Amino acid sequence: MSDGIEEITAQIRKFRDERDWMQFHNPKDLATALSIEASELLELFLWKTKEEAEQIVDEKREAIEDEIADIAVYLFELADNLDVNLIDAMERKMAKNGLKYPVEKSRGSNAKYSEL
Repeated sequence: MSDGIEEITAQIRKFRDERDWMQFHNPKDLATALSIEASELLELFLWKTKEEAEQIVDEKREAIEDEIADIAVYLFELADNLDVNLIDAMERKMAKNGLKYPVEKSRGSNAKYSEL
């Protein structure tokens, strides 16, 4: 992991351990927390038009950043607890995505890879 990821992961771990929360931070509950935090981010945009969503980004930027940070904290902790190198995993996934979505077939299309 890069230095930034290692540093923030250490901060997350320290925060958790000072509160004796590891007992609650099993993979299922961290995955659940990720989903809940992602839902809280989505809630900010619920029932908004594209234009209203753009306005929400301007008006509620701090709340949006907080929700994104919550998602990242749980993701980093889950990866750390499962000994997953996030950078390596992301690079492997991007390579897989490149094969599933070749530029010549997917450029400008929102079709799923199985429909290209």
